[in-house]
Amino acid sequence: MTDSSVSIRPARRDDVAAMIAMLADDHLGRARERVEDPLPAIYYAAFERVERDPNLTLVVAESEGRVVGCLQLAILPGISSQGGIRGLLEDVRVATDCRSRGIGEQLVQWAVTEAKARGCNLVELLTHQSRVDAQRFYKRLGFAASHVGMTVRF
Repeated sequence: MTDSSVSIRPARRDDVAAMIAMLADDHLGRARERVEDPLPAIYYAAFERVERDPNLTLVVAESEGRVVGCLQLAILPGISSQGGIRGLLEDVRVATDCRSRGIGEQLVQWAVTEAKARGCNLVELLTHQSRVDAQRFYKRLGFAASHVGMTVRF
């Protein structure tokens, strides 16, 4: 199911607050993000860094003038897999009141198509082990659990 009223477009600076609100809208995001008015300048500086990097693409899903989803696609050239290029999905989110309308699927399908067009031979993503609904969603879209992720925070 897809929502025909949704368009996917490059994120703009004025979308940052909506994206951060979506990133903060779960048990993990609440602890990581700072949803304040005004939004802390660190988010705008981060947006500008992403915008300048040709291997990073930040997009939003928009419906009726409102940002209802977002994701970041990172293109990672490497020497492994015979010099293969990987696509990495990050920060895939859909506004709580817009879920189950196919918006997340549209975002992921857009990213997979874009990754293929940019020469990637695979697309990977990370999702926290506690996000079981997200894991079911990605499996439904054809992703398979293939790695054990580890993190060190500074």
